Amino acid sequence: MKHTLNILVNNHAGVMSHVSGLFTRRGYNIDSIAVGVTENPEFSNITIVVKGDDSVVAQVKKQLLKLPDVMSVVDLQYNESITRELVLIVVKAQDTNRIEIISICNVFHAKIVDMTEDTVMVEFSGNPRQVSVIVNMLKKFGIMEMSRTGQIALSCQSAIYNKN
Repeated sequence: MKHTLNILVNNHAGVMSHVSGLFTRRGYNIDSIAVGVTENPEFSNITIVVKGDDSVVAQVKKQLLKLPDVMSVVDLQYNESITRELVLIVVKAQDTNRIEIISICNVFHAKIVDMTEDTVMVEFSGNPRQVSVIVNMLKKFGIMEMSRTGQIALSCQSAIYNKN
């Protein structure tokens, strides 16, 4: 089962390395990791997606909370959180299929951010399932290049950050 961990940490050099190192030392594979500063520049938010059963994730949470720079760890439930990721895709485009590519982008509310005679660059943000669907829809045209970010997530309810 996949778990999305939202980890609030002090914002300074080396913190992400300590957090990701904890997973490495224990042999847990990280499916996705994204880090960014919060509304308060003293803190960063690390979002990690990891596979494991509830007992493994509970153990990881306890170990994370022992790190001095970790303020809180929240295991975000799918139905109580919003998850997003960003993808940039360069697709082969010819006169014969350019309209179809643009139509797919319109359906997904994706942006066309660059276009040449032979390519279209698409920007799309959505939940991981939506990102996978648009990638699969554009594959038939020929994806020349793609970059996909890690997932970010927040609780739909007000999250209370504490070390409990």
